[in-house]
Amino acid sequence: MRGPIAPPQVPLAASRAETFADLVQDSVERLERRWPQLADVDFLVLDVPRPGGGAWSDEAVPLGGTVAARDGRPARVVVYRRPVEIRTKGRDERAALVHEVVVEQVAEVLGLTPETVDPRYGED
Repeated sequence: MRGPIAPPQVPLAASRAETFADLVQDSVERLERRWPQLADVDFLVLDVPRPGGGAWSDEAVPLGGTVAARDGRPARVVVYRRPVEIRTKGRDERAALVHEVVVEQVAEVLGLTPETVDPRYGED
């Protein structure tokens, strides 16, 4: 019998990239309840940072980044999927690291400390 193992609506059929994007979205939704101005910020998931896109080396590959709002474009928060996946073993660990990265980047966009953005930041 040939065909998919599970129907498309079942989570098993979601790709790693889709599952990761869902983790980012969950984190953003948690923060938007406290910070409604985040509705004006674009959140993106990219596989890896661009070479030469910032000051980083092989030892310090960024997990996320920000692009300031300018010329009528909203601020952007970017989470890099592959560097986060490499540093985590399971879904719960990955979800925690994704949230930490999102909180850090939102703090940068808002000009606040991560602890102000999410009082539970750093608790694990």
